[in-house]
Amino acid sequence: MHESLVMTVLGNDRPGLVSSLADVVANHGGNWVESRMARLMGQFAGIIRIECSVDAVAGLIKELQNPDALGLTILVVREKLAVPPVRRTLEVDVMGNDRPGIVRELSAAISKVGGNIEELTTGLESAPMSGHPMFRAHGVISIPEGADTAALVSIIENLGGDLTVDVSV
Repeated sequence: MHESLVMTVLGNDRPGLVSSLADVVANHGGNWVESRMARLMGQFAGIIRIECSVDAVAGLIKELQNPDALGLTILVVREKLAVPPVRRTLEVDVMGNDRPGIVRELSAAISKVGGNIEELTTGLESAPMSGHPMFRAHGVISIPEGADTAALVSIIENLGGDLTVDVSV
């Protein structure tokens, strides 16, 4: 019997970091199922889902959380499998002038229509002519089956006159 683990990983980025982490997982018979990883300001940050036999879970968690082994801060949560409600998945792209609080406003707008952020990548780009910082977000969200996509777009666009929103199913 297998158990799923979801872990967050944070530490100073260095060559071979992911390989070292994957070695620990493999040494305990674990299977690296999915992950999202990024380098931010010299730090490695990752979210990883592992499947491992029930008998090997305790040893894997112990080794992963040993700060001397990998030099990483790792939080491990045993995944609780539940049947999720039926939802539609949408890809959302948003672009506009950057300002403090824009992620808070965007996430509140998504929540207002019952949306859940499944993935979100944000960043700043320079505007072509002025060089002014432009906020850009790309995300995958799920909304209730009967939710109105047009209402979601309208709510996001009403956050500011300069925001453009593109939604695809």
